[in-house]
Amino acid sequence: MPYQVLARKYRPTRFSDVVGQDHVTRTLLNALSQNRIAHGYIFSGHRGIGKTTIARILASALNCRNPIGSPERPTPEPCNVCESCTEIRSGSSVDVIEIDAATNRGIDEIRELRDAARYRPARDKYKIYILDEAHQITDAAFNALLKTLEEPPEHIVFMMATTQPEDIPQTIRSRCQHFSFHAVKLDDIVGQLRSIATAENISADDATLALLAEAGDGSMRDALSIMDQAIASAPTENGIPVLNAEEVRSLMGTVSNAVFEQILAAVHANNSADVLAILGRLLDAGNGPQPLARQFVRYLRNCTIAKITKLAPDTAAHGVAADLLQISPEERSRAARSAALFTEEELSRFLSILLRTFDDLGFRQEPRFHLELGVLKLVHLQRLLPVEDLLTQLGATKSSPAPSPTPSTSSAIPPSRPEPRSGGADRPLYSASGATVPSASTSPIASSSGRAGTTTGQPIKTPAILSEPAPAAKAKDPDSVRPSATASTFSTNPTDGSLALAPEPTRQAEPDRPQLVPQSTAEGTADLEALQYTLVSALAAVKGQQSASDAIHDASLALIGHTLQIQTTLSKTMLPVLINTEASRILTAALRQQQPNLKFTLLPGSPAASAASKTKRAAVGSATELAENHPVVQEAKRLFSAEISSVIDLRDKD
Repeated sequence: MPYQVLARKYRPTRFSDVVGQDHVTRTLLNALSQNRIAHGYIFSGHRGIGKTTIARILASALNCRNPIGSPERPTPEPCNVCESCTEIRSGSSVDVIEIDAATNRGIDEIRELRDAARYRPARDKYKIYILDEAHQITDAAFNALLKTLEEPPEHIVFMMATTQPEDIPQTIRSRCQHFSFHAVKLDDIVGQLRSIATAENISADDATLALLAEAGDGSMRDALSIMDQAIASAPTENGIPVLNAEEVRSLMGTVSNAVFEQILAAVHANNSADVLAILGRLLDAGNGPQPLARQFVRYLRNCTIAKITKLAPDTAAHGVAADLLQISPEERSRAARSAALFTEEELSRFLSILLRTFDDLGFRQEPRFHLELGVLKLVHLQRLLPVEDLLTQLGATKSSPAPSPTPSTSSAIPPSRPEPRSGGADRPLYSASGATVPSASTSPIASSSGRAGTTTGQPIKTPAILSEPAPAAKAKDPDSVRPSATASTFSTNPTDGSLALAPEPTRQAEPDRPQLVPQSTAEGTADLEALQYTLVSALAAVKGQQSASDAIHDASLALIGHTLQIQTTLSKTMLPVLINTEASRILTAALRQQQPNLKFTLLPGSPAASAASKTKRAAVGSATELAENHPVVQEAKRLFSAEISSVIDLRDKD
């Protein structure tokens, strides 16, 4: 007798022998026991999972000569001993016609089938047509079969097996019972392979059987075909074939996933040389770029699933992890170890890059170079800062001591205080007199020359928010500075720049940011500076109030009686938007804590000091005046030290 391959030799002949399709077999057994037989069935699903096999078993059960409940057939399962069952199993039955729809797909063949369906079966109860690859039938042929499917003779049953049910017209699907088959799970395939290996007297460990099951990719027939090939190439010991995982892997043209684990470890270590060296060894050993890319993509997918399901390397997979990772326990642990090195976002980016690389390899002239470039991009991703992290860091608070500026000969500049702002790194330092104090870093507008108070390039004009201290105040001893009894209870120590009673700010400035430097020891100006710093710090300490803190920082303060006037640079429209009710509440609480008798008012528009610094004012009502007073122009002048060179009046003139 000629050799019969394992897929045919161990093809199920009973519903109970089918693996992984319990939802289909249970329904069909109930339908047989209740005699609820449909005239049309559609079996759809993955290749090699039992669609045609179940169609043959159902045909045997329908035409079995032994009735259900008899000693020869106690259940709806076919008896497999009567003449009808044996003929159907061998494919020689007259009343069960199996048609390859891929080759008999035209309207003429379907017309012949429709004409033959009118005649009763020659011997059995039903005349059954099994159409394999039914989606290949043309639309015209389906239309010719439509009427027969809608009102078939009572002795006709159509069974259509397909891998693409969406290609079958909806008019046909609505007239049939549709059964969607599932891909066979890895554990079920491994169990079936183990029972076949025992029956065939073949030596194979669990790792090898799991490798064969993974190669089947949910298809029992594919796994059995690869097992047949592995048995033929396996060495024998005492006449028994011995299956080895490495030999099976070499036979399939794949490599161990351990090399991909090594590649990801080198990617995590930011070692491009090791990544290319490992990939070079694989390519030099004869592995093709496309199979390597395909296997790497699958491994990255497993790592991503392991990360999403929070699979630990030392624990067994359960629930969602077990359903999504249809691989061996050893491979699950390897995927979990690699997933622990990266975040979910990084693994998703890796998978996206490798998928794009795999698509490009099919039409590139140098696939090796493109594969190396694609894998090298994984290392480069480790060196890039994600956008979300960058946005998070922009709003984060950093703490480091600010450098002390060099004191000038005219006045001693105390060490700068931390500034709770998130502004640019090149903003000028505000001084007590309103003059320009350059920042430590180079700016495209002005750069520091190394001495405090001097710049190279055009100086940046800043609002004079504080007045110049009196010479006598500079010469005072630090301990002699006392708070004013009428204005406030705070003062600035000219030696170290610290406040006498102000609390330490909760947020620290970045080292490259400009600082709010008090340069006056006069009681009134120092108290206003300290009070302004307190208000800025109170707003900066609250999440979501950074814009309001910036507005108070840029404002100028004036004390009129018991009212603190805060002259902002904001327009009437933007003032209530940036300094909202919550910000006003914070300002009131901070001011009440420091100066219980003071109230504050917020004034829109540019600071008066900035307006007073203009040497030439435009005529009232002129286009130049309108341009100078426009909020956008004022904001541009404030941010970029801009100057209006010319104004063109485009208004209609009567």
